[in-house]
Amino acid sequence: MNVVLIFGLLALALFGSAFVMRRRFGLLGLALAAGSILSGLWGYDAGLVVSSLGIFPSGPLTTAVTLAAIVLLPAVLLLFHGYTYKNMVGQIIGALLFTLLALAFLVEPLGHALILEGTGVDVYTWLVNNRQIIIGIGMVLAVVDLFFTKPAHMADKRSKH
Repeated sequence: MNVVLIFGLLALALFGSAFVMRRRFGLLGLALAAGSILSGLWGYDAGLVVSSLGIFPSGPLTTAVTLAAIVLLPAVLLLFHGYTYKNMVGQIIGALLFTLLALAFLVEPLGHALILEGTGVDVYTWLVNNRQIIIGIGMVLAVVDLFFTKPAHMADKRSKH
């Protein structure tokens, strides 16, 4: 399958889920970083466990899907719990940032299993070359977003002055 098509479908699914759930980018971005660390620690072993279960055949595709699932799992769990955006602009920007950061984290695991040809090579090369910049800026923006998050009990209180 074409790399551009796979990343496009993945981007659409990530954006749609973050947009519909209206979750703030800060916590989701940090969850992606946690998933990436776990993927690095457990990746090879988790791929072997999934292969040994017999659900999927052993190979690079099974390992890539397992690594991608480990990267996304903390963020997917937090899609159902956490702070939300109140306006549409924040919702769109947060979903875009989440999608871009998730794709940057998933470039390496998915790149080992995909067949690169044609324009897919250019897209993949661009993502790999800019991966560290995207992740660095994304992590800074995630922490900044956390500073703008108000707890629910604080958001409802009004100043008496």
